[in-house]
Formats: sequence, C-alpha cells, structure tokens
Amino acid sequence: MAGYSTMAGLDADVVECRACPRLVEWREQVARDKRAAFADQTYWGRPVPGFGPADARVVMLGLAPAAHGGNRTGRMFTGDQSGDVLFRALYDVGLASQPTAVSVDDGMQLYGVRMTAPVHCAPPQNKPTVAERDRCATWLDAELALLEPTLRSVVVLGAFGWQAGLRAFADLGWSVDRPKPKFGHGARTTIRRGEAELTIFGSYHVSQHNTFTGRLTPAMLADVLTAAAEHAGLSPKRPRRD
Repeated sequence: MAGYSTMAGLDADVVECRACPRLVEWREQVARDKRAAFADQTYWGRPVPGFGPADARVVMLGLAPAAHGGNRTGRMFTGDQSGDVLFRALYDVGLASQPTAVSVDDGMQLYGVRMTAPVHCAPPQNKPTVAERDRCATWLDAELALLEPTLRSVVVLGAFGWQAGLRAFADLGWSVDRPKPKFGHGARTTIRRGEAELTIFGSYHVSQHNTFTGRLTPAMLADVLTAAAEHAGLSPKRPRRD
C-alpha cells in the first residue's frame, strides 16, 4: 500500500475496503437486520475509520467496531456500552468535549487523542481471525505513520490491540523489546527508533464483561488515560475519588 499524505485521504479509502469477505458479509447483514431498538435507523455497515485529530499526541487502539455500535453509527466506540465507559473516562480527565457519544453529528471532540482499531469492520462474536487482522494491518500501519510526527503515547485496550500495536510499530521500524512485553492492565513499555521514543500503556478493554464484573473500573481506566496524556505533554484533569 502506498503511503498517504493526509489522514482524510486514508480515511476515505478505509471506508471503501472490501478485502475480507467474511467481515463484509457480516457487517452488511447486521446493517440490514438491525437490532430492534435501532430499527428506525440507517446503519453505517462499512469499515469504520479512526476518529480524532490528525496531529494527536495520544493514539488509542481498541479491537474492532461493535456490530450495533460503530457499525451502526460510523464512528469508533460511538453508540454502545463500551463507548459509554470510554468517553465518560475521556471526558472526566479532560480529553473529550462531552461525556457521551451517540452519533457522528453529536458534536463530540477529542483533545490531543485519536482512536482507531487494528480491524476496521465489525467481526462476528467480536472475534476477527488472524488473517483478517493481518489483512487490515496495512491500514493501521498507514494511520500510525501519519501520526508519528506528533505521537508520544499509545493507549492499548486489550491484549488483541497490544499484540497488533507492537507488530505495527515493528513494521514501521520501531525497536520493540525481546521477548515482547506482556500485556496487562497498567503495563507499559517504551519503543525506540533512532532518537525518538514512544511509550505504550496497556489497559483492560472497555468490554461489558470487564466493566460489568469490576475487572476494569472507571478509576483504573482514568489512571491509565491520565498517565498516557501526561507523558504526551497534555494536561489532563485528575478525576475526584469520592
């Protein structure tokens, strides 16, 4: 894949991708069948591009769009319960303009943060195959390459994104420790390329399984976001602990 000169150009090509037949079939089937609660809405039903400024200092890597979240709204983490947790945390630490994200025209802005995923289409059971991840890696590589001039921190949500992120940065010539750093909540590792350094911060994914069971609490997520933002030279708020 040729390099891109603008994020807008990359995003425009991402949404036209049909490289993975299983994912194309699934995302379009979900968009036709819909969930009863959204029966009156027109689903996006296409690959979901990244969201946030092209000169972000922090990038967030998730897994893939949710079938009735990003696949419906057309924006990462928008319109589902995982996104509710994430945007609330971003708002609480001063990195988002509002605490909820419901649609692409709701006025949401991210401050110094861009969110994306290793897989841009909603997968069945939220489980992309290795082949699908690898096929989509060219988009992630291109997006990270565009962000490199300003990027200082990476927040990875979940083990899938951790592995995909490390691989993507290695593809771009960054030096990753061997053996590869292990994922865990609060894990962090620094990668290097020449004089440049990036720090990668790990967090449990904002999946309902993690948030409903208390494996990931709002305070835990806020701590990781705050550390990554401060490392990147942003000025987040530290949320109150009542």
